[in-house]
Amino acid sequence: MTSFAMRRGIMAGACALLVPARAQEPPASGIGAFLAVSMKLTGRTHFDPLLAERVHAALVRHDADFAAKIAALDKWIATHGGTPTDIITAALEATRPELAKTVGSVMRAWYLGVVGEPPHVEVVAYERALMFDPVGDMLTVPSYCRGEPADWAKKP
Repeated sequence: MTSFAMRRGIMAGACALLVPARAQEPPASGIGAFLAVSMKLTGRTHFDPLLAERVHAALVRHDADFAAKIAALDKWIATHGGTPTDIITAALEATRPELAKTVGSVMRAWYLGVVGEPPHVEVVAYERALMFDPVGDMLTVPSYCRGEPADWAKKP
């Protein structure tokens, strides 16, 4: 019995050592690559998984070459460095305008919660769009009332 428990402990320890190394490897494609680029562009370290799936799926639906553009953008950022996104976008507009447009699409999706161009615009987020985060501690998302009806009419 004790040898079984000891073997199990050794296996669990060995697996625990492998997990962090694997988590640091850059994802090759798909939503993992999209999230890696999104983190570089927004400066965030975490995104809501459900929202990330919705944003990624919408961007892929609106641009058939989105995965290739994300891979190229990730490679460009890695070789050129550079944040914030306005610096990246300015540099890309001169040399790779299609990637500059991809940066804009990704940022628009995360911060405004919309994907696509008129008349084919898709709303992927509203109250969870990142544009509300900086003021979330003081302001409510427009159209949502956190108090009772007519709460806004009372003097502070």
